Amino acid sequence: MRNYDQSLWRQTCRERIDTQKLSDDVSVDLAVIGGGYTGCSAALTAAKAGASVCLLEAHQIGHGGSGRNVGLVNAGLWLPPDQIRSHLGQMAGDRLIDLLANAPSDVFELIEAHGIDCEPERQGTLHCAHSASGFGDLRTRHAQLSASGAPVELLDPDASRQRTGSPAVHGALFDPRAGTIQPLGYAVGLARAAQNAGAQIYTQSPVRSLRQEAGAWVLQGDGGTVRARSVIQATNAYHLGIADTAPDYVPVYYFQYATAPLSHNLRASILPKAEGCWDTGLIMTSFRLDQAGRFIIGGMGDLSSAGGFAHKSWIKRKLAALYPQLADQPLIEGWHGRIAMTSDHIPKITLIGPNALAAHGFSGRGIGPGTVFGRLMAKSLLKDDPSLLPIPSVAEYSENLTGLRRAFFETGAALTHFVKARF
Repeated sequence: MRNYDQSLWRQTCRERIDTQKLSDDVSVDLAVIGGGYTGCSAALTAAKAGASVCLLEAHQIGHGGSGRNVGLVNAGLWLPPDQIRSHLGQMAGDRLIDLLANAPSDVFELIEAHGIDCEPERQGTLHCAHSASGFGDLRTRHAQLSASGAPVELLDPDASRQRTGSPAVHGALFDPRAGTIQPLGYAVGLARAAQNAGAQIYTQSPVRSLRQEAGAWVLQGDGGTVRARSVIQATNAYHLGIADTAPDYVPVYYFQYATAPLSHNLRASILPKAEGCWDTGLIMTSFRLDQAGRFIIGGMGDLSSAGGFAHKSWIKRKLAALYPQLADQPLIEGWHGRIAMTSDHIPKITLIGPNALAAHGFSGRGIGPGTVFGRLMAKSLLKDDPSLLPIPSVAEYSENLTGLRRAFFETGAALTHFVKARF
């Protein structure tokens, strides 16, 4: 069976970091479990603050969702502002909205400050209406975002078709704060920056157990032990081992395919301003270009599941619907990633013990929120100040019927793609 874990981003990543396996006993102020955006941001923040830091990644940096991401650096969450406030309350909601409104600036400033080679393009994003009803949803979002101070612009169908070059778009919401990156390059670049600041970065180093002993945390690996005053668990949808602290979420898969670099003539007719895009469909579609001119299109679904054939059949039809001039373009083999989805689509910070926090549930919005959450979790632990967290922590978090709901999402995506691939 084909391995759908190997992404285009792994092939085109220009960032490099030299790491080793954990092979000795280490004592640090902060131990970070997981080498994605959240973990690498936390390690960088703590190391820059002068703390001793150890990051442990079970595979390679960016192995999980961070290395399989679409690469859209969005402001905010999937939810419009009023829904965030309804879940968190006015004060906590406003704080999270403000923090994530600035998340793209945080990301692009880190890229510039540390010379991260990840194809940064801050040309904004377009949330595209897939239908007339989808444009109504964008109107509501535009009103709420504008009332919250976001500099977003609502584009009518004609303007959005001109902006995207696609006849299949029924309107769009433009957010100039946002942009695109090579997502794995950003994760590896954060890890490199953390290492340069003094953090110890260990890869191929899974944590087998986590326990408290004599007032410290003890992380047991295959080749050594880490003792730490504080711990951040940033494993999200790719948690391994440590059953007691496993995050609870609904796993949702998202896959992508890419063309070869397009010719200059084709490239000029598609997203001429290089915005990243996603649509309002319940079974969402994303599309963008990378700096080499590859067109990258994605949708919800597990390529290795029984419904994988439907996803593969649909993608060519969807490509031709969005851009008829690309109908004959071959697509390279796809890849997919796992998303940790929460019922309310709001990330969670769990207090897994004294001086120990875990974050999960970015629901597909990992780049900006992961960067912000990692930074503020590190600051909160180093300063022993819970008020610094982006959202209040909870003692525990659980989801109901996660297996059934995962099957519901996958079945819905497969049926939708099967029908749309045929008609």
